Amino acid sequence: MTRRDWRSLDESDVRVRPGKGSRPRSKRRPAHADAVPAVVVAVDRGRWRCAVDDDPERVVTAMRARELGRTPIVVGDRVKLVGDVSGKPDTLARIVGVAERESVLRRTADDTDPYERVVVANAEQLLIVTSLADPPPRTGFIDRCLVACYTGGLDPVLCLTKADLASPDELLAHYADLHVPAVVTRYDEDNAQLRDILRGRVSALVGHSGVGKSTLVNRVVPDADLATGEVSAIGKGRHTSVTAVALPLPDGGWVIDTPGVRSFGLAHVTPDEVVEAFPQFAEAAEECPPNCGHLGAPEDPDCALDDVVTSGSARPERLESLRRLLASRTEPET
Repeated sequence: MTRRDWRSLDESDVRVRPGKGSRPRSKRRPAHADAVPAVVVAVDRGRWRCAVDDDPERVVTAMRARELGRTPIVVGDRVKLVGDVSGKPDTLARIVGVAERESVLRRTADDTDPYERVVVANAEQLLIVTSLADPPPRTGFIDRCLVACYTGGLDPVLCLTKADLASPDELLAHYADLHVPAVVTRYDEDNAQLRDILRGRVSALVGHSGVGKSTLVNRVVPDADLATGEVSAIGKGRHTSVTAVALPLPDGGWVIDTPGVRSFGLAHVTPDEVVEAFPQFAEAAEECPPNCGHLGAPEDPDCALDDVVTSGSARPERLESLRRLLASRTEPET
């Protein structure tokens, strides 16, 4: 085969790669003025179930719009929907916007995991469900949940179950100086105080498996088993206990049932973030040496938090409680 003389070629013999064009690509996103506001009530494998604001019983299945990229969307997020928002079977809407979160419940898989996971967004309070017996209470777990509340913007509530098996007095005394609200329940009694705490608010529940969390949800939400299955089974048949699910309360508000957890890692939380939740110590912490963990002697002998107690501005028990929470970040969940 002989080489052709380049002078014999014309434009029909040359493969030309198309250029990018002179018109710049617009970065302007659609306004979606007709988008419908909703709240995410369940997530499963790339599909989100969303309750429409003006009709919470209308639950719409949606996908994340391409323009949102990999924006994380979790239960409790407030979103905007476009497309088919009828909620009818086999219909699919698109999530085109996610509102800024007012609170977040975060955790890591363990204390060495650098990746934090947002469990729930926009909850107003967190019920830390702990059984008084069978299984016995684990104060380390409670302390870690308190840290997650203080750093995530949620109000903590101790919910002590199985009071028919053991007294709550010792555990309540352990947290008395933190002034955390508490409700004590037993399986054979309806609890009006629990309903009052939940009424009109968005409440998340967290606890180890076996502490009675499902029993509480079934008691405050009629047909909770049926509702959970309908909301969280997005065509995949996944077991309902492995994902968080938001359920409407009869008297107003929402309860978000989260899966039972084995551990509550706090690798993402710094000592200063914990101290910020205690106003009487936060200002003094600014006078601490660099890298102070605020644990006091012998770990941090020059910690300025001790001066707050010495001056009489705070009780020693209050500082002891704060330092217990700080220590819980790295100690086992006893």
